[in-house]
Amino acid sequence: MIIPFVILFISYLPTLYELVKDWATDGNYSHGFLIPVVSVYLIWQKKKELAALTFGTDNRGLIFVAAGLVLFILGNGAAEYFTVRFSFVVTLFGVVFYLFGHQLVRKTWFEFFFLLFMIPIPYVIYFAATFPMQLLASKITAGVLNLIGMGVVRQGNIIHISGYSLEVAEACSGMRSLVSLLALGALFAYLTQKRFSAKLILFLATIPIAIAANVFRVFITSLLAYTVTENVTAEPLHSIMGLSVFAVAFIMLFILGLILKQVFK
Repeated sequence: MIIPFVILFISYLPTLYELVKDWATDGNYSHGFLIPVVSVYLIWQKKKELAALTFGTDNRGLIFVAAGLVLFILGNGAAEYFTVRFSFVVTLFGVVFYLFGHQLVRKTWFEFFFLLFMIPIPYVIYFAATFPMQLLASKITAGVLNLIGMGVVRQGNIIHISGYSLEVAEACSGMRSLVSLLALGALFAYLTQKRFSAKLILFLATIPIAIAANVFRVFITSLLAYTVTENVTAEPLHSIMGLSVFAVAFIMLFILGLILKQVFK
């Protein structure tokens, strides 16, 4: 049964090479190295449970194989990397489904779904969402700062604070943290919630939580620039503030997870 997987990986070798290169060169997707490792680990944790299953070929898997191959052809024809990379996960799922049957994929569906987080989203979507998120973070921050009497002025994504201008740059838009937090939120929801509805709610909540956490980071950065030092955007303080997004987001996810556990008993 190893031959289909060998053929699959050889066919996708150039695609996988470019994918790994993106992980290594694009800081937005450096978490990609961890995604397949986590998926394999989760499957390994279920080895005893999976060994007890009844395996057998299931022709329904060929539907996913065919769909994956169509996406592979279309993606290569259009030179659209996301489609080609997405097709790899679909085809891999289809091959496993066909060779081992529905019992196995029912137990490991999340591990295949989780692999999608290793794929960089299309840049047209990334850049289309980045600037609105920059404006959102700067608008809310300026509103809160004015509410507490700091008298700031906002021009687009730039906040003018008492003679100092703080730009909510592309890197501070929250898109980078959103991509990583979606993967974290999916994993956290899967591991902590029993009901599928609770898993889905917690995962979807990652989006507003990530945005709120980034707004909190921009607000604290502005507050520090106004009250303490204008060098708040210099290293290492800037990186520390960036890590605060994950800390705040995880705390919010944890609290929401506890609430959902009580609601969906």
